[in-house]
Amino acid sequence: MHGPARIIAGLLLLPGWFADQGALAQELNPRAYLITPVDTNVINLGYSHLEGNPDLSGAAPITDAHSAVDIAALGYYRSLALFGRSANLALALPYAVGEFSGEVSDAPRHAHRSGLLDSSVRLAVNLIGGPAMEPAEFMKWRQDVLLGVSLKIVAPTGQYDPTALVNLGTNRWAFKPEVGYSQRFSRWVLDGYAAEWFFTENPEFFSRNQYFAGTRSRSQRPVTALEAHLSYDLQPRLWISLDANFWAGGETSVNGVSNPASYQRSSRVGITASIPLSARNSIKISYSDGAYVRYGGNYRSIFASWQYGWVGWPRFH
Repeated sequence: MHGPARIIAGLLLLPGWFADQGALAQELNPRAYLITPVDTNVINLGYSHLEGNPDLSGAAPITDAHSAVDIAALGYYRSLALFGRSANLALALPYAVGEFSGEVSDAPRHAHRSGLLDSSVRLAVNLIGGPAMEPAEFMKWRQDVLLGVSLKIVAPTGQYDPTALVNLGTNRWAFKPEVGYSQRFSRWVLDGYAAEWFFTENPEFFSRNQYFAGTRSRSQRPVTALEAHLSYDLQPRLWISLDANFWAGGETSVNGVSNPASYQRSSRVGITASIPLSARNSIKISYSDGAYVRYGGNYRSIFASWQYGWVGWPRFH
């Protein structure tokens, strides 16, 4: 296979799965604006398996594109008071192992990668319906309408080699301001979020190698992301949710030359369940799949996590 064909193949094998093609916008996270007492801490250990055949929408002469990725993530959540309102801070550090394959002119190509993905931090603040509360006050509180805002920042801490096309990191920053709405109707909870993803430029995209001696930059237009969730409480802390999202945008450019075929307009649907194991332990499981896909994102996702929570600072005796 000639050099240009190899370049096109590599360009599109990985990005359908990660941030360059909008995987960030594909999040499904029910009850993201849940109110918890001040000084609530949660340690989260999660595992995801993603597998499928990305839709390349004719952007390159690639057939039988396939990816399978396993992701383990360590997370930490802490609630706090911010100007008298309930707020929380969440950190996540993911690690991935992935297999990526495809064919160009009937010639198979395969890549294996393992390493850190980009880490993230999210700050959320409730504006309406959720004042900062101590545990005793929280026990008497009942949710009605909540309105909150959040900012998620994804840092370029993932594994990245500017001479290679297949990378786990993105070598850029990403910012997601969001508005979140949640309302309880007895045992039912309706959630809706509206967000916009913004991306900085990757200044070293597939550069300083045998194909391109110099450096090349890659940029991406913003992505609009919408989410909706309808969940039901079977009993305290045991709930199940139907999830859906939609995202659009994200057209990419290399050295200022835009690729219209990379514009995304897609959605996913899924189901999530949260199951308490004890007063401090719970597990969360979910499954989602592509409902409508225009360029990338056509994969199945299975997720499971263990959560351990407590209120206050740890005491060591």
